[in-house]
Amino acid sequence: MAGPLPIADPAPADGLLPPGAAVGADSRAFGVYLHVPFCRVRCGYCDFNTYTATELRGVSQSDYASQAIVEVGFGRAVLEASGVPARAASTVFFGGGTPTLLPADDLVRMLGAVRDAWGFAPGAEVTTEANPDSVDAAYLRRLVDGGFTRVSFGMQSAVPHVLATLDRTHDPERVPQVVEWAREAGLDVSLDLIYGTPGESLDDWRTSLESALASRPDHLSAYALIVEDGTKLARQIARGEYPEPDDDLEADMYELADGLLGAAGYEWYEVSNWALDESQRSRHNLGYWRGDDWWGVGPGAHSHVGGVRWWNAKHPAAYAGRIIAGDSPAVGRETLDADTRETERVLLLSRIRDGLDVAGLHTGGRHAVAGLIADGLVEAKSAIRGRIVLTLRGRLLADAVVRRLLDGAE
Repeated sequence: MAGPLPIADPAPADGLLPPGAAVGADSRAFGVYLHVPFCRVRCGYCDFNTYTATELRGVSQSDYASQAIVEVGFGRAVLEASGVPARAASTVFFGGGTPTLLPADDLVRMLGAVRDAWGFAPGAEVTTEANPDSVDAAYLRRLVDGGFTRVSFGMQSAVPHVLATLDRTHDPERVPQVVEWAREAGLDVSLDLIYGTPGESLDDWRTSLESALASRPDHLSAYALIVEDGTKLARQIARGEYPEPDDDLEADMYELADGLLGAAGYEWYEVSNWALDESQRSRHNLGYWRGDDWWGVGPGAHSHVGGVRWWNAKHPAAYAGRIIAGDSPAVGRETLDADTRETERVLLLSRIRDGLDVAGLHTGGRHAVAGLIADGLVEAKSAIRGRIVLTLRGRLLADAVVRRLLDGAE
């Protein structure tokens, strides 16, 4: 089960935002995230806000789409009443959980509500996450008919014993099949991988990378496994059933991924993400890293508009209760101060290939750049042109780079 939500100010029942949230909104993109918190089984490593059928406390999955649609309408009304200028959604992302546990018609209805509320910008990117065993060809065709443009499959690994450790239930042989179905339907395809699972060797990881590349997806994500407190995997490691993750091995795995993906024509554009070309980058996730605005729909979903961040009630039953009562589903929010916004700006923009503007750093951060170049952590040519762009070594030590940019030269 996911951990507690942040401690902050209570969110008002009417959801209205302070006047400052509207400042500069016309210069920021707007996205919509819809959280579908249902899973068939709970993976041992997962710390996301998700629930299996036995954990729903009387809430029905079949009612969820209608509840989310109510929040979409509520969101439109709140932004309008708060003076935030109307903007069409540039991106829509269905995440989870496993969104594709719901009928395709439910996802299409939810997407239609977003279209009705805000409209879509030209060429809007519309993505859903999916498990390889949660869709078939007909399901994917229905998504395309309903306006989806992209699917992100949770492949995680192609090696059976690694999938077993992660409690993933799909057959790795199914991944090429669902990718083919998605392409035939007309969807762009992303594959998500995880590395650093206890017991996973470098050769295992190579097998997963080569298997993913054999399907030639448009986009690949590769995330180092984080063992979150309270998860089944954390307890198994504490009991000695699995070894602790090996930082040096994970670094080797990252370097292998970058090498194989680069040789196959993929370019990194964020520390954990690669795309065949710029048009295949996840524009929705780029909106998070660039500090754009988004409305998050669903239990535990987070939203951000103009430096105001809020989050919904976590459990589907609590969420449903607020929706039925006509109240905002949000339970907490915070208005970020200037120092926090600057810290987050440096943290996020330094992770992407487009880089961070040197001139926007405080004096100490600008002075740190020469040392970062000397240490091989940022690209010299890009820095000379005024942008902080991480080298491969810098991506491995991204947190250290951020600390030096924020704290000044060492």
